[in-house]
Amino acid sequence: MNADALLAAAGAVGLAALLGTSDAANATAALVSARTGSYRAVAAWSVAWHLAGGLLAGTAVARTVVGMVHVRAGLEAATFASACLASVAFTFVTTRRGVPTSASVGLVGGLAGAGVVAGGWHAVEWGRLDGLHLLGVVGVLAGIVLAPFVGALASATATRATRGLAYRLRRSALRPLRCGIWLASAGAGLADGTNDGQKAMGILAVALSGGAVLGRHGGGISWTVRLVCAGVLAVGTVVGGRRIVATVSHGLSTSGSVGDFVAQGTSAGVILLGALAGMPLSTSTVVTSAMVGTGFVGRRRHVRWKGVLRVLVVWAVTLPVCAALGAGTFGVVHLVVR
Repeated sequence: MNADALLAAAGAVGLAALLGTSDAANATAALVSARTGSYRAVAAWSVAWHLAGGLLAGTAVARTVVGMVHVRAGLEAATFASACLASVAFTFVTTRRGVPTSASVGLVGGLAGAGVVAGGWHAVEWGRLDGLHLLGVVGVLAGIVLAPFVGALASATATRATRGLAYRLRRSALRPLRCGIWLASAGAGLADGTNDGQKAMGILAVALSGGAVLGRHGGGISWTVRLVCAGVLAVGTVVGGRRIVATVSHGLSTSGSVGDFVAQGTSAGVILLGALAGMPLSTSTVVTSAMVGTGFVGRRRHVRWKGVLRVLVVWAVTLPVCAALGAGTFGVVHLVVR
């Protein structure tokens, strides 16, 4: 394996770790918010279901990510390495400050920036229709931008429909709802593993094979690659991600047990549908938006708007910053390893 391929492989593993860290709240925030168990138990639950999701994932999302750039042979590994490093660097800084950042948006920006420098504007698949599917950067960004709105709307609608019923129940009757939150959180972790796990898997598979897999006539992803990426992502959800969990579970809204259950259930549904459709969604933004959506129902003061605004600002700058980082990183990587 040459130097740029080795760097791309390391970048893919680093991306899996940062995806896990930025997604730490996806399967744990509702459980922590509802105080259903200790943080250790919640963390172990998250690891198990993220790992299962990564191992059971298909290849649709991986093919979408890998197909976003088309550079000449010999530059693929350096391009993917630069994109991963850009996303990892930005996500590391923001997650250290407790802000739930989208490493997926960072990866898209990094790929676009590195791809333009590597092969010009035509080297990046900016957007095209394949039947009913919108592919390329525009297609991926459309899914990433729309999914949080879908998650928030679905969560708010479901919360409004169920909250009236919950008010009429005795407190003892709400106890089974806590079990439901555990199941919904399992679904969110499983869905997250199937979607985010594939992003790192696709890049690692290409780096190890020199581009022999996931192409138009390529094969699938080996179980070794699946296990490495899924394992790293799953462990990443509990290593260094506690600040993210605190932000999403307590820093954005107060929704109660019903809202927590609904937020996790709707998030899992949106993320899983995205994985099945080959859309590399930003799972952290879906879950965060769903939590805000449940808090918005009833009284707007339940939403902590200062925390929401902080998250929105970071989301807005992620793409351009990572595009610039990807472009700059490619210049350095190509200069060092050529």
